[in-house]
Amino acid sequence: MNEVLPWYSVLSDMQAMTLWEALAVIFALLYLVLAMKQSRWCWIAAFASTSIYTVIFWHVALLMESALNFYYIGMAMYGYWVWTQGGDEHKGIEITSLPWLTHGKIIAATGIASIVVGYCMAHYTHAAFPYLDAATTCFAVVTTYLVAKKVLENWLYWVVIDLVSIYLYFSKGLMLTSLLFVFYVILAIAGFIAWTKRWRLKQLTDPVALA
Repeated sequence: MNEVLPWYSVLSDMQAMTLWEALAVIFALLYLVLAMKQSRWCWIAAFASTSIYTVIFWHVALLMESALNFYYIGMAMYGYWVWTQGGDEHKGIEITSLPWLTHGKIIAATGIASIVVGYCMAHYTHAAFPYLDAATTCFAVVTTYLVAKKVLENWLYWVVIDLVSIYLYFSKGLMLTSLLFVFYVILAIAGFIAWTKRWRLKQLTDPVALA
């Protein structure tokens, strides 16, 4: 009997986590779909999803992923504010594109930060996959800011981040989240295409952009 109880407890914990994970996945998908449409409500969905994932990732020892979600919570509030400046969700801020040289600098700086953070995690914490965990975290921090600023190329960053994240989450048994990130890759590509069309249309119709 004593041997059965621990297994029952583990099973109960897994079922509870799966339910919360499913709810987080729903909010996360809602966030991405609304973000593609440039709807300010995407940030409300992001706030709900990241609040749940903060607890889940800590439970499975993805420490940087858990810490990252605290940042996401703050960025959800910041993004909502930026996207609604002026009282109109589509006029608060326009889609912009950064030069590739700028992106090269961003990638180099973030890559160095990822190595430093990964080294510290590998030597001073019990984190699983410290370097990959650190890399996805550092790049997600930067990319989330690019989303809030409506930088077109943010979607390309997410494609790479999401592909790495699929491996991380699958390895930790978070199957629903792994599946979520498969859809994330697909939706990130679709998001890039949708934002590119909007950005090019703006370039053709904006006298300032044409000047």
